Order: sequence, then C-alpha cells, then structure tokens
Amino acid sequence: MRIYQMFINGEFIQNRSGRTIPVINPATEQVISEIPEGTPEDVNTAVAAAEQAQKSWAKLPAIERARYIKEIAQKVRENSEEIARVISEEQGKILPLARVEANFTADYMDYMAEFARRYEGEIIQSDRPNENIFLFKMPIGVIAGILPWNFPFFLIARKLAPALITGNTIVIKPSRETPNNAFEFAKLVAQTTLPKGVFNLVSGAGAVVGNALAGHPKVGMVSFTGSVDGGIAIMRAAADNVTKVSLELGGKAPAIVMPDADLDLAAACIRDSRIINSGQVCNCAERVYVHESVADTFIEKIITAMKNTTYGDPLTQPDIDMGPMVSRQQLELVEAAVKQALSDGAHLALGGSRAQAKEGFYFEPTVLTHCKQHTAIMQKEVFGPVLPIATFKDLDEAIELANDCEYGLTSSIYTRSLDVAMRACKEIKFGETYVNRENFEAMQGFHAGWRKSGIGGADGKHGLEEYLQTHVVYMQYDQHIK
Repeated sequence: MRIYQMFINGEFIQNRSGRTIPVINPATEQVISEIPEGTPEDVNTAVAAAEQAQKSWAKLPAIERARYIKEIAQKVRENSEEIARVISEEQGKILPLARVEANFTADYMDYMAEFARRYEGEIIQSDRPNENIFLFKMPIGVIAGILPWNFPFFLIARKLAPALITGNTIVIKPSRETPNNAFEFAKLVAQTTLPKGVFNLVSGAGAVVGNALAGHPKVGMVSFTGSVDGGIAIMRAAADNVTKVSLELGGKAPAIVMPDADLDLAAACIRDSRIINSGQVCNCAERVYVHESVADTFIEKIITAMKNTTYGDPLTQPDIDMGPMVSRQQLELVEAAVKQALSDGAHLALGGSRAQAKEGFYFEPTVLTHCKQHTAIMQKEVFGPVLPIATFKDLDEAIELANDCEYGLTSSIYTRSLDVAMRACKEIKFGETYVNRENFEAMQGFHAGWRKSGIGGADGKHGLEEYLQTHVVYMQYDQHIK
C-alpha cells in the first residue's frame, strides 16, 4: 500500500494533522493507499510558497516557462504506462482509456507551452494626440486548481499548463477518491528542474482544503471542475475576497435523433458516449430524443449496443468496455436514480441493477424508455451507464425539449440534413454541439458550459485567456523631443 506526502515548495512534507484518508480500488473494494488529510494551515503554507515563487516565475520570458512545461510533459510521456495503471486502479477506468488520458495529458502540456510566443496584448488608438493605449496581458498570481475524480490526471494539465505558461503559479487539490495519480505527477515534477513553489499539491476533504483554497485572500483565481453543488460552494467561499472563479460543472447532454439520421451511426455514437468511463463524464450523452417515426428501430439498435457492453476489473480484464463506478456512494446514487425513474413511469428496457459480482461497484448498462420530460431522469445528471429515451414529433419540439434543462454543457444531433443541423446548432442553448459524432472535445477548441454548467471555460486560446488579466497603460509622449 502506498503512503503519500504533500508536495509544497519543491519538497514532500508531512501534513500538520498527521491524519490520513484511505483510497479504495473500486473494482476490488480494497484500500490501496493513504493520503494526507490536509488542513487550512497546510493550504496557507502551499499558497505562501506559490506566492513567493510567482514573483520570479512571472519575470521569466514565456519561452523559458515553456521549456519547463515541456520538460514535465516529457516525464509524463516516459512514465505513461505506470500512470495509466495508477489511474485505472484508483478510478476504475479501463486501461486503454487511462493510457489515452496519460498521453493526452503530455500532449496538452506541449500544446499549451506553444502559446509562449502566441498570446499577446493590444495597442489601441487614442482620442488624444501624442498618446498610445497599451493593453498588457498579465498573470493573475496564485491559481487554485480543484480537481474532479473522473479524468483526474488530465485535469492537472488542463489547469496547470495554461496557468504556468502565462506566468502564474498553482496549488492543486486532487479529489479524495482519485488522488494517487496527482501524487505520482508530483514525483515526476520533483525530477525536473521546475523552480520550487511553482507547483504545489495539497490533499484533503473538499469542505476543508477546497474551502480554504477558494477563500484564501492570496489566491487570485479558483479553477474548479466538479458538481454544481461543489461549484456553488466554491463561489460562496471565493465571494468574500471577490476572487475570480472558473467553473466547469455538471451536464445533462441531449442527443437528438432525426428521422433521416443514420441510425446505426447514432446508436453506436450515443452508446459510446454513454458508457465511456462507465458514464462518469460531464459531456456524455445523458438523454435521447428520437423522432417517433424511427423510435422503435433506434431503440432496438441502442438496446443491442448497450447489451453488448462488457465490464469488469480494468487491471485483470483488458478487453472490456467499462469498469466500475468510482465509489459505493456513486453506485448507490445511480441505483437510486433508476429506481426513481421507474417510479415516475419509465419503462425498463435493459439492465437497471447493480451487477451481480462478488466485489466492486458495478452497475449494469441500462436503457429506459417512455421517459417523461419533467422527471428527474430527464432533468438531473446521472453519472453512470444509464440512458433515458423520449420521443418527439418535429424539430421544434426536439429543440424545445433539449433546451428545457438547467444545464448547458454539451449536446448532439444526428441528421443527414445540413439545414437541420445548422438550425439546431443556432437554437440549441449549449456550450458545445456535436453533429453525427460522439461527445468529446478537442484541446484546441473551447470547453465551456452555459447556465448551471459553469462559468468561464478551458482549452484553446480562449481557455488560456482565463488565466490572464488586462493591464491598460495610457502612454503620453512629447512629439517635439529630438
């Protein structure tokens, strides 16, 4: 069993309390590690280290900061297989997906490092003679990165890389369910030449460590990925200091299947989007609206696709489609959501129960039909392999049903008509829409939610700008000087 220490100011140190938190393998229910249970005092130490390091870090040319980021990326790439196994063991992610996550993390850091020579300010024409207006893009200072448990390793890079390239320093708090990969990342950072204090890692309960970070007066921005309730708690903690927040929260992505859709493609893509990471992804297809004229055929195809989904322990069964839920609590939440849906009148077409296994937090791939729009299964996020389906009569109704939700992260539509696709993309009120493909974003895009799905966004040049603030300079000059 692994025993980890916090990483603060370039050193691994004991936490103040001396208490630890056990980490459980969701496939076996066995304790695999113990992590430090951090305190507000540990947060103070980490933030102080980051604040001190930021002064000299920001003075480095961006191209020099890029060199350090690429050095870390190379370490990740060299150790990607070991990292993938750590992710799989603690989170239940299948190994092929864990390998993608590890290598994509390295690629993402390299991609963000390339912005060293690309992010820029502006010069604006003044209303006065002999004056220029300069807009300098400046670092914010200390960034707090608070991570979820579903893609925990990649989310380190999604917050760290844009923060560091723009001259900020960072304190990361991993999820208590999946912290091991973050500590392994810290070990790799310790092998690089990154200056002390630029990256710091503090673990513990969200209500303690997360709250202390979000409410810290020396933190300039909190970047949080997680639930809506978690995001609201972060905003409340940050409010007293008017600290900037960037929040990627929950989703309830609608998938619209039009009568002219390639039904085989739609069934395959929606199934893949629903069972990836055992359905524990905020941009997964969460609810399906299928045109009533093709509903029977589509439902038959999606039931077959979901029924053929295989699952098991990712470390002992390599050729499977999904692993377990991340925790017993998550398993119970999914089970309760299905029971409520059936009580609300949904029909069980497939699955619906915990998997019959001796150990592990497994839930069967599940399809629910005849779902009513107002019920929880069509309105509230379900982080599990559960697919609720409803029908519609025309595109107007489909768009109305899709938009009838408090979330606004991702969406999708399946159609052969360019006119239909373009109209849907214009009228669907979501941060992302996928046309005839599964829901999964690109690093050069912009991943951002509307409504309760978040504030701000990540990825690409627009995500990079989250970590910058503008300093405006009005420069008068004397044109007569010779």
